[in-house]
Amino acid sequence: MLLWLADLLAKDIRAFNVFGYITLRAVLATMTALFISFAVGPTMIAWLTRMKIGQSVRDDGPQSHLAKAGTPTMGGALILVSIVVTTLLWGDLSNRFVWVVLLVTAGFGAVGWVDDYRKVVYRNPKGLSARKKLFWQSAIGLVAAVYLAFSVSAPDTARFVQLIVAWVQSGFNLDLPPKADLIVPFFKTVTYPLGVWGFIALTYCVIVGTSNAVNLTDGLDGLAIMPTVMIAAALGVFAYVSGNTIFARYLQFPYIPGAGELAVVCGALAGAGLGFLWFNAYPAEVFMGDVGALALGATLGTIAVIVRQEIVLAIMGGVFVVETLSVMIQVASFKLTGRRVFRMAPIHHHYELKGWKENQVVVRFWIITMLLVLFGLSTLKLR
Repeated sequence: MLLWLADLLAKDIRAFNVFGYITLRAVLATMTALFISFAVGPTMIAWLTRMKIGQSVRDDGPQSHLAKAGTPTMGGALILVSIVVTTLLWGDLSNRFVWVVLLVTAGFGAVGWVDDYRKVVYRNPKGLSARKKLFWQSAIGLVAAVYLAFSVSAPDTARFVQLIVAWVQSGFNLDLPPKADLIVPFFKTVTYPLGVWGFIALTYCVIVGTSNAVNLTDGLDGLAIMPTVMIAAALGVFAYVSGNTIFARYLQFPYIPGAGELAVVCGALAGAGLGFLWFNAYPAEVFMGDVGALALGATLGTIAVIVRQEIVLAIMGGVFVVETLSVMIQVASFKLTGRRVFRMAPIHHHYELKGWKENQVVVRFWIITMLLVLFGLSTLKLR
């Protein structure tokens, strides 16, 4: 919106051309989202408190968590409002990738909102059933996957339509252009062609998997949001490189026309996340809830797919991966042997029960994520 206004004013005042630079708008998006979070946060927390939309706490977990019962939840709505408003203000609204990311974010946020609402308002501890939740996540994820399978490989609408027609004519068995291949980090020429179905399957797994991984990690004050902020900032760098012909050629990345605009979305996510952390830091005044966790994970996954950095996302999000694996291992072990591998899953609760303070777990996981993000960024040049 503001970009359109700047373009209009630039016809008479050349100084407004500066807003055409993605880097500037990414910085402004970060600051705007942070400001919106600070401005709206207290009012939203007060409203959630008045409506008694409070968190329920399991009595079989760490005893220190019992005092958190009743803390306002569904605060992830604050993050989503900040991201959407900021992106609409500073993003290029003619960019197809911007709309894909916003729609996926809103879609997964809606699923999380229904789940949270049933839990805290209707006092239904199960919320949205696991089957229904996965169904709606899968529906949104598959629609996004099918669209991105052709959109990532198409520089414009005409080419996008041509690819879909070619896919149908080939009997739904079409090889996509090389820029849609799975990129293996640290190797210049090692890629794996996916084909349409392979791309759709991978994209679905990345979006839905990352969404649920962030949700599982969101169990301690500030634990999930700070890694999300760091990963979003790093993906913003990858987006800018992928959308810039000079940098993409120099670093031997596939050039994805329009992907650079996602740096603005990443900036908005980082700013909104930092603003939310102000209220979510220990002791938290508000919790994110599924409305935030599911949406943020899906957003990271969608951006990673567009910039072709699915493996790098898994590296940078190593904490999310380990949290998810700990739950899978715990469930499998208990069903097969009747024994638990961890004292409690996800693994952050295991360390709490071993004697780590909540702040220790959170900060140490942040440090690990910081190192993993730096390692992921090193793949820009170490190829």
